[in-house]
Amino acid sequence: MTVPEIEAGAVPADAYLLDVREQDEWLAGHAPDAVHIPMTQIQGRVEEVPSDQRIYVVCRVGGRSLQVAAWLNQLGRDAVNVSGGMQSWEYARRPMVSESGQPPFVA
Repeated sequence: MTVPEIEAGAVPADAYLLDVREQDEWLAGHAPDAVHIPMTQIQGRVEEVPSDQRIYVVCRVGGRSLQVAAWLNQLGRDAVNVSGGMQSWEYARRPMVSESGQPPFVA
């Protein structure tokens, strides 16, 4: 199955952005309106992911998000992988926040 991909700079501002990185990566820096469900928890929390809109899935570099997007698409969801992940997000100078009080960065 081919998974649709989008460049980080092209993700719509009002997109449902699902961040599947681990907690420490999330705390270091993430998109302000992203929803955090680590890849290791997605199967048990899939009902939290909307079924009526496109889901943009992101991780650090794009590998985990590709797997999650493929799985969501198999379930009938409309999921797109953010190619290059949060590293590309940061490179595209998209907004980021941290939970540590320090400047955000991609861990």
